[in-house]
Amino acid sequence: MSEVKIIPVPTRILTDKDDIVDTIENYTKDKIDPDDVVSVAESVVAITQGRFVRPEDLKISKTALFCCRFIPDYGSLASPHGMQSLMDVEGKWRVAGALFLGFIAKAFGQSGWFYKWGGEQTALIDDVTGTMPPFDKCIVYGPHNPQEVVKRLKERLNCYGAVIADVNDLKRSRIVGVTEGTDGAKVAKLLLDNPFGNASQKTPIVIIKNFRQYQQNG
Repeated sequence: MSEVKIIPVPTRILTDKDDIVDTIENYTKDKIDPDDVVSVAESVVAITQGRFVRPEDLKISKTALFCCRFIPDYGSLASPHGMQSLMDVEGKWRVAGALFLGFIAKAFGQSGWFYKWGGEQTALIDDVTGTMPPFDKCIVYGPHNPQEVVKRLKERLNCYGAVIADVNDLKRSRIVGVTEGTDGAKVAKLLLDNPFGNASQKTPIVIIKNFRQYQQNG
């Protein structure tokens, strides 16, 4: 069986002027084969879609100021700006209610309900410093229609599969979008060491070589 290899792909800084599919094709077309999976950082997909906001453009509510106190310091929603950005897209009372009900659920030994009840963006928002410069000064939402993006990528690149991944240095790896037939759990495991570069590395694209054989052999 061919060995699985993780290959980060350097790029220039990507912005909302870029089309993510065109850009990935440009940087990977000579590097990717039919047995490979291409993975792209979710924050970069979102940036190319214009899904970001500057903290100074947010009007912070008292509800956001109160609710953010109950989020662990390392979370993107722990700042008033991060919490307000979520409330602006998911609704103030939905988020506050989900936080309250999540605490009740946690008291009964069930965690993670805040992120399920609070809306899709609850687990996707990156607060400032959560992505590469100059967007490290912005709050970045999760990408729009990730399933359509990965479908387009697979068709354009003629690769085995494509994923959009949310990975960080805390050994957290989650698949936001994945093409049909690609085992997202296996991809997430391979990306646990966070081969993406969100700072000066500028490697928001990762190619997983020989993934087809890896998936078929379990």
